[in-house]
Amino acid sequence: MNAIFKKNAINFGLISGLIGITVTTLMYLVDLKLFVNMWIGFGMLAVWIIIGVLLLSKSKRENQGSMTFKEAFTTYFLSAVIGILISTAFNIFLFNFFDTEAREVVTQHMLDMQVGMMEKFNTPQEQINEAITKIKESSQFSVKGQLFGIMQAMVGAIIFGLILAAFFKSKNKEVY
Repeated sequence: MNAIFKKNAINFGLISGLIGITVTTLMYLVDLKLFVNMWIGFGMLAVWIIIGVLLLSKSKRENQGSMTFKEAFTTYFLSAVIGILISTAFNIFLFNFFDTEAREVVTQHMLDMQVGMMEKFNTPQEQINEAITKIKESSQFSVKGQLFGIMQAMVGAIIFGLILAAFFKSKNKEVY
């Protein structure tokens, strides 16, 4: 891997991990209900998109405007993996070692939100009960839930990385 791409991927990965830690800490300190706020989720998605665009723009510029599809994808994906692992490690520590009660409170907020949405759509009580059981059995804030979240985030990073790589690859380079 080109030294420019590697350096930028690591730096932006660290930045995204620190942003994840900062946002999680702020939500934890302000109000645990923020963990189930979909607008914060959309906002964070926008932040990750901006970070990816800035990363690849900077990397391509520093490499004299040249970047293959593979280089763009690899740079983005390495950065995403670093950010995801840092954020997840912090979340595992926060919710499973530092404050396990917060995990239960957030899970309850998630349960309340899910039930409320299902009731709005006139979902049969039987299905609501199944959803309640499923949420209680597999909290996304448990270690197992966090590890599953890594897999989901990786899939999202792959999809988004492919899109960004197609957009940022140089036109004069070989297509992979």
